[in-house]
Amino acid sequence: MLPMLSQLLKQMMKKPFTNLFPAKYAPKNVRGYLKNVQEGKTKIIPPVGIPDEETFRGKIVYDREKCIGCKMCIRVCPAKAIEFKEEEKKIRIYIGRCIFCSQCNDVCPVDALHMSNEFLLADANKASENLIVE
Repeated sequence: MLPMLSQLLKQMMKKPFTNLFPAKYAPKNVRGYLKNVQEGKTKIIPPVGIPDEETFRGKIVYDREKCIGCKMCIRVCPAKAIEFKEEEKKIRIYIGRCIFCSQCNDVCPVDALHMSNEFLLADANKASENLIVE
């Protein structure tokens, strides 16, 4: 019990390692927001830099022209986020189900899939067009 309590007290005194999340959209009243910034009541938080695109796992980008319809991506997807559209011989990716493991990108023989640096994917509707890649 004592080691856990000492660890808790240490953590309470340290600064957090994470940054506060920057606003995705401008506030409704920009003048009031900027006035609060000038007066020191509100602080603008710069966004955290994104690492190079080779290692960052953001929203999947699908190149329909390169895709040969081999279904390898569907076989390796642990989240079952990819479905095959028989009539077009192409795939549809449901980003709401995706766990961003990048296995589909690694297995694609023609590099039709890759990860982008887009990571602001939150949406109130799971079936939103923003969350479906075709």
